[in-house]
Parts: sequence; structure tokens; C-alpha cells
Amino acid sequence: MNPGPPTCSATELYLSPSARVSGFCRPASPPGRGLLGPPGLAPTHIPVCGLFLPAVAFLVALQQNKQLIGDRGLLPCRAYLKSVQQYFREQGAWDAWSYAPTIIWLLDWSNMDFNLDLLALLGLGISSFVLITGCANMILMAALWGLYLSLVNVGQVWYSFGWESQLLETGFLGIFLCPWWTLSRLPRHTPTPWTVLWAFRWLIFRIMLGAGLIKIRGDQCWRDLTCLDFHYETQPVPSPLAYFLHRTPWWVHRFEALSNHFLELLVPFFLFLGRRMCILHGVLQILFQVVLILSGNLSFLNWLTIVPSLSCFDDASLGFLFPSGLAGLKDRALKLQDEEAQGAQSRPRHVGCAVRRVVNLSLGVLLAWLSVPVVLNLLSAKQVMNTTFGSLRIVNSYGAFGSITKERTEVILQGTASPNASAPDAVWEDYEFKCKPGDPWRRPCLITPYHYRLDWLMWFAAFQTYEHNEWILQLAGKLLVNDAQALSLLASNPFEGRPPPRWIRAEHWRYKFSLPGGKHAAEGKWWVRRRLGPYFPAVRLEDLEGYFREQD
Repeated sequence: MNPGPPTCSATELYLSPSARVSGFCRPASPPGRGLLGPPGLAPTHIPVCGLFLPAVAFLVALQQNKQLIGDRGLLPCRAYLKSVQQYFREQGAWDAWSYAPTIIWLLDWSNMDFNLDLLALLGLGISSFVLITGCANMILMAALWGLYLSLVNVGQVWYSFGWESQLLETGFLGIFLCPWWTLSRLPRHTPTPWTVLWAFRWLIFRIMLGAGLIKIRGDQCWRDLTCLDFHYETQPVPSPLAYFLHRTPWWVHRFEALSNHFLELLVPFFLFLGRRMCILHGVLQILFQVVLILSGNLSFLNWLTIVPSLSCFDDASLGFLFPSGLAGLKDRALKLQDEEAQGAQSRPRHVGCAVRRVVNLSLGVLLAWLSVPVVLNLLSAKQVMNTTFGSLRIVNSYGAFGSITKERTEVILQGTASPNASAPDAVWEDYEFKCKPGDPWRRPCLITPYHYRLDWLMWFAAFQTYEHNEWILQLAGKLLVNDAQALSLLASNPFEGRPPPRWIRAEHWRYKFSLPGGKHAAEGKWWVRRRLGPYFPAVRLEDLEGYFREQD
């Protein structure tokens, strides 16, 4: 594979409606006739991809942040930032800033809902602009990265998932694929830096290898190939396809587990075995992510993982995706390349070229330095997954499903209007969540890449206790007053249009998929459930008053 000269040239980033993408990703261009030249001569680039992912992330923030971390949220970010200030009160303000870097430190805290909406709207607006126009520059991409970093660092447990750091790392790399300030679908003088190209490959390598190693070192079921006997049923938010995949024959599950190990432990090394194997790596990883997208609701994780996989392809392998008509993007790119070859195009200024080289070199040194603890973590027998080694989340460790739960349990919140919670005639009515299992007759949802943060945390809460999840008592208190903001996180309120419940309780249930063609499926049930016992006992608002006062 010909790496091409790492110098500035007039070569265009031609496969790019969003080369520098809205999706924290973008394409690039070759130093020659990439689209028409022999496949072995064209360097590989990152094509148009994932343009909507930052828009989705900021949309989720806009629709859910006030309820989760706003002024009257389940875990208010104002209280969190005050606790950070208190912890670092002797060291000084800079230590608090460096621990939780966020623009919110600079804003007025009297209306935190406004601050959160402002950051989300700015992010949504910028990402939508890049998505629609196909134009971006370093300033816009850096703004997207800074805005989302500001939300993640005050999001607490709601933003504790690995894909948040992965989006930030991908977005940080995307900054350096763009021109300084030019807004053009075919920006001049901005060839793809090989530093960034290999940084994306290094990212997908770590994502997949980290996921594979954490499985082999983790749950025994990954070593005996039985994890897929349970995974489809017990994953956080199953999809409709998961219902049927769960019932496939045992030998299918063994093949799936073995294929998973092949894709996560062996295929990543294809990146270093030449052009054809690199392209094969990209194809296999993208197909793998598509299967995961269909079989589960893992937020935008799998969509996001496709982005660095696209760095495996070169122009010759992707040129067929772009129309060849006159005045088309590909035609314009080829004309620019012809002009450059004939010397008709002006050359970039020497100073700008030199600055770009220094920036790219500095980026390479920074990524290498920040990768040291990540590599040590990968090599460690005590590997930790989804860990960030710095508050800026530039280089992180990843992994998924190192252990598999063998039984699915759910926390079901219920309310009653009865004055006596223990009365035999008390009628308890269920609260339904947006996507997590509840009503046995409700079909599993498919919402990826969107993400219901509360539904995910309810899955974790089900195999912990309510003492480990103080927010669930906050939620119970809000349901006791029919709080509209909290109820917007749920699918249904059994007390809508009525006085709020007098009591709230949480029940622990065991859930299993119904058998297709069986008795329960014939009744229209997707799930069969059995009560295990109370998760927390029935409580009134008065019972929680002392707790709420203590929590301010």
C-alpha cells in the first residue's frame, strides 16, 4: 500500500458531502487519481458515514437532560458540580475544572435547565448544519466536541456508557480531517493526514480487540461458547429480532460465539496485513455491526463503531457509491485533480502547509503518549473496559459484555390510590417505560440509534438494590406527585387525569421470552414473567420527606 507523501497538496477530499462530518467522521482524498487509479495505488480513506450520530446524541440530550440532570432532575448537575467544588476547595478552581471540564462552569447556575438546553440546541444546530450542507471546518468540529464533552462531564451515571467516550474520541479525530475555517464540500489544500487515518484504524483496533479480550478474560460462558444461549434474552433492551434469535438451535449459538471471537480477536490484525486484508477487515466489521444493530438496542454504539471501520477502504473500492454524471461530486473531484496535475491550480502557501504538518505530527505524538495506559490495560490480566484515562476522553479503553447475566429480572414500578397499601383489595397499577420490558403483551422495541437513558439504568438497577441507585427513590417521589417532567420519561402514567397515587412500590420480576408457537405466544405475549418479591416496599410522600430534605 502506497502511503503517499504526508505533505500538503491541492488534492481534494472528494468523497465528502461531509467529509468532515457531521457525524464526527469524514472522507478523504488521494494524492493522485484515487477513483480511477489502480486499487493498490490509492491510499485508503474514510468515506461519508455516520453523519447523523452527533445530531442524535444532542437530540437525546435535548429531550432528556432536564428530566435527568436539570434543576429538578433525578440527579441535578448543579448539586454534582457543587460537590466537585467542595472536594477540590483546598486545591483551587483549576483542579475542579480539570476534573470535570465543562462550559457550564462559565454559565449562570440559577437556571440549569436553560444551560443544558442551550448546549444541546447549539450542538444539534451545528451537527444538522454539517449534515445538510456537507460542509465543516475545524472550528465547527471542535465546537461539537466541546459541547458534548461539557454534557458528558456533568451527566454522571446517565452518561457513564462507553459510547459517550467513543463518540468524543471519534469527534476529536474528526477535527483534524477538516480545513481550518473553509466551508466547502470539496475543500482545497486539505489532504487526509495519514496520522488521522491510522488513528481511526488504531481506534477500531482497540474497540474490537478490547471487546474480545474482556470476553475471553471474563465470563466462563464466552470460553465454552454458551453466552449466546442467554444474551438475546438478558441484554439491556432486546429488539424484536432478539426474540427469534434466542430460540435458534444451540449449534447456531455456538457458531455465533465462535464467530464473535474471530471478529474481535483475530480480524483486527487484518489492518496491518496489506490493502486487501484491510478492506476485508472493514467489510467484516461493518457486517458484524449491522447484525448487532438489528439484534439489540445499544444506543448509537454499533453505528458509531462503523465510522472508524470505514477508514479501511480506499477510493477505488468506494468510487462506485458516487454517481459519475457531469457536475457530480466525483466528476468535480477528478477535474480538480486533473487541474492539479497540469499545474493550473494554485499551490497552498508554504506557511499553512508547514503549520498543518506540525499539527499532524503533534497529534501523532499526543495520541501515542495517551495510548500508553490504554495498551497497558489491554495487556493486563485485570483489564478494565470502557475506562477513560483523562477527563478530555481523547484516548480510551473499550469493551462490551465481559459478563453475561443468565436470567432477566425487571424492576416494575407500581402505584395505588388505596389509603392502605397492605389492604387485600388495593389495586396496584404498573408504570410503563418507553422501551424496557414491562407489559408481557408489548412487543420489544427497535429504537437504535436513539437512546432512552432511564430505561438502560433500570436494567442495571434490576440486578442491584435500590440503595445502590438513589435516583430510583427520586423517581418514586416524583411519581407520587404526578410530576410531568419525570413522567415524560415514561411511556404511560396509569394515573393520568386522576389524583396522583398515594403509594408507590417497586416489584422484582423474572422475565423470559415466550416460546414462539407456544401457549403464551398464542395469547399474544412476548414475555412470561414471575414475581420474585419486593424491590423496595410501598412508600408515601411523607415517608420520603426526610430523604429529600437530606438530599436538598
